[in-house]
Amino acid sequence: MQGPRPNRYAPPNPLPVAAVLVPPGQGHALVERYLEHVRVEKRLAQRTVELYCLDLEKLENYVLLAGLELTAVQGSHVRRWVGQMHSGGRSARGIALILSGWRGFYRWLGREGMIASNPVQDVRAPRAARPLPKALGVDEAVQLANFAAPLEIDSQSPFLEARDRCITELLYGCGFRIGELVGLDIQASAKSRGWIDLDDAQAFVLGKGEKRRSVPVGGPALLALKSWLALRPGWAGLDAALFINASGGRLTPQHIRVRLKQRSRLAGLATPVHPHMLRHSFASHLLQSSGDLRAVQELLGHASITTTQSYTRLDFQHLAKIYDAAHPRATKAAAPVLRTAPETQNNLGQRKDPLAKPEDN
Repeated sequence: MQGPRPNRYAPPNPLPVAAVLVPPGQGHALVERYLEHVRVEKRLAQRTVELYCLDLEKLENYVLLAGLELTAVQGSHVRRWVGQMHSGGRSARGIALILSGWRGFYRWLGREGMIASNPVQDVRAPRAARPLPKALGVDEAVQLANFAAPLEIDSQSPFLEARDRCITELLYGCGFRIGELVGLDIQASAKSRGWIDLDDAQAFVLGKGEKRRSVPVGGPALLALKSWLALRPGWAGLDAALFINASGGRLTPQHIRVRLKQRSRLAGLATPVHPHMLRHSFASHLLQSSGDLRAVQELLGHASITTTQSYTRLDFQHLAKIYDAAHPRATKAAAPVLRTAPETQNNLGQRKDPLAKPEDN
């Protein structure tokens, strides 16, 4: 008679977490062996070995305080230590580097047959805060857009000035990526990646993911474009590019970066400007004026609204600066602490709004 059939739906036996397969009290000796391994066999640089040593010293300290052996560490321990490092002010990048060092150590222990599984394998560092995009203030952006370079800079000044001013106007006025700008052609064709319709005041560009979008072109940008088009034929070769160099070839992104940085310096801006900074400025200033996040997303060509939401943080910073500068109750210095009378508190111990209407009885 056969025994009961195994339940194929039963969960598999979980793999044991790091288990002690070496005599207790030999943890530091394992660290020394591992450091010798990376120094001699992997031939890592001395500085890298020193950094690994510091990372593993932290691990040994945590293990000692927890009353554990290095080979008995579990994922729950590592997560707790990550939380302690994070709350102690260590950066997400710093924690990620430490975890990388620990992960390599336990990977080596596994290959040596000293542990059953790597307790750091599935532990991740906290997500690093995404840096805010750098944008110019409105006054700075307008100052740069209105700037006219002195004509005595070189013999090609009228040509270069008209071209560079048009580039600046389009980057700030349309929010183009640098690749979209250099891809613009003088007119639409089957091979064109982008062009501008002067009659409809619309630009058509091919953005990330080969996604086509249209962007309105404002009055100042149109005027700058017409001024540039009036001078372009004298320099144009056979290239269909809208923006060309003195040899008639299409401008490169690097050429535009250099020219824009030089132009921002001549315009008197303290911050060196790069093309993407003008795109950020376009988005930030538009959001400050309209508050329409979806419209800004469409104009920028972002596939996800999450990408566009980073500009709301810039917008909040702008509002906070206005508040700090203008509001009479903004925190500019340590204000005297006043004792709140009981009748000015609500039942949650919070101060009532002095401008709020009396409650209806």
